[in-house]
Amino acid sequence: MESTEVKSLRDPEAGPLPSYSDDGGKARLSKYVLFCAILASANSILLGYDIGVMSGAVIFIRENLGITSAEVEVLVGILNVSSLIGSLASGKTSDCIGRRYTIAVAAATFLVGALLMGLAPSYPFLMAGRVVAGVGVGYSLMIAPVYTAEISPALSRGLLTSLPEFFIVIGILLGYISNYALAGLPGHINWRIMLGLAALPAIIIGFGIVLMPESPRWLVMNGRVREAKEVLIRTSSCVMEAEMRLREITMAAASTSVSGSVSSDDWAGRGVWREFLRLSRPVRRILIAAIGINFFMQASGNDAVIYYTPEVFRAAGISNRKHLFGVNVIMGISKTTFVLVSALYLDRFGRRPLLLLGSIGMAVSLAALGLGSKFLELSNPRPIWAIVVCIVAVCSDVSFFSIGLGPITWVYSSEVFPLRLRAQGAALAISVNRLVSGAVSMSFLSIGHRISFGGMFFVLCGVMVLGTIFFYFFLPETKGRSLEEIGTLFEDDDKKESDSKNVELTDQA
Repeated sequence: MESTEVKSLRDPEAGPLPSYSDDGGKARLSKYVLFCAILASANSILLGYDIGVMSGAVIFIRENLGITSAEVEVLVGILNVSSLIGSLASGKTSDCIGRRYTIAVAAATFLVGALLMGLAPSYPFLMAGRVVAGVGVGYSLMIAPVYTAEISPALSRGLLTSLPEFFIVIGILLGYISNYALAGLPGHINWRIMLGLAALPAIIIGFGIVLMPESPRWLVMNGRVREAKEVLIRTSSCVMEAEMRLREITMAAASTSVSGSVSSDDWAGRGVWREFLRLSRPVRRILIAAIGINFFMQASGNDAVIYYTPEVFRAAGISNRKHLFGVNVIMGISKTTFVLVSALYLDRFGRRPLLLLGSIGMAVSLAALGLGSKFLELSNPRPIWAIVVCIVAVCSDVSFFSIGLGPITWVYSSEVFPLRLRAQGAALAISVNRLVSGAVSMSFLSIGHRISFGGMFFVLCGVMVLGTIFFYFFLPETKGRSLEEIGTLFEDDDKKESDSKNVELTDQA
């Protein structure tokens, strides 16, 4: 008779994978897994800090270096564009040297970029620092959720793989606080300190790498099954659960390897791109889902709204810098609160409900922000109530983003791909994320000045309406399923029915 573990791999109706604890009850979240997930996800604080701190630093950079609005756009957006390089390279890198050392590469690269930015004597030097930092950001955005997903039990994977977004938000808030605290320093010093401080978390993360284990799934794919079992024992509730997870991972690795075994010591992600080019129907659906959610995450304009909030509110009539940075701090607190709420409830309510709630909320918030901005553009003097409406709408927009698209994009990107394709598939999806982010960031001011900020917010509202429709039809629920089970959600209905019948016949035999 076929075992329960085999059935869960082949039968999409088998339901979520059970998890065990030593006392026979439901498994509790392992403190060691939480510790590893926090260390891996802390890399994302680097992107968040840059987003937050640049929203204020660009004001001083423009004045100190005498650059134009177009140069400001390029300066802000170049980090996102260069992060495309890191995202594309991260998949192959992590397949070659492992997930753990790729996290170290991400931290070291960003450290060099932060030091270059902090010491920049000129605009070209500053641009070079942001290009290097961007490569590090690209690495960290891919590897943190993938590593976390691969060490996490199914029942807590939503919480743990949403931690990168939580740390991005923490980084944004720290960037806002840095703006607020350092704004009073001389204009030729404050922005350099703001940007240079990003080196500190990179150093701390670098030292923390030594305490993290390698991904058990990467170890299995490289034939190091004994080491994988040791890691699984440390990251599971009990030995029974560890052995169950190891059998499932080993079977998945064998079924996706070219040789049909997991003893390939020299496997380094070979043949993945050929499989993407062949595009079987399940892989095509997975790519559409992963690339689509990453596209809409950045097409929503969330990063650009955060980068340019001071510009938007200065156009709305708030001229005092302390007040501008104070609004940013309020926005950062809102994001931090709601991303934490989302992380805590992802495994209870599922991905789809929170994603749809967040995207609908963003569409409504952006519509309100567009109306408020349009009213301010046509009014003189500008009424206080309209400014308050815009502030509330911005906070609402980023809060709904933190409930849905923010954390769930990283969760989905890391869990929908099968084992063999996971690293490079996630890298491809996140490369789209970075490309769209750079395009939006580098064009937001120009388009906003041409069609007005109000018009820009109406465009973003329309994008979120389309995004909501896409999420409803193309993203299945993955709550509670093991990584090895999720692939069945993207198979044809007739294939699922055939597999189910095969399992029933095997059980009867």
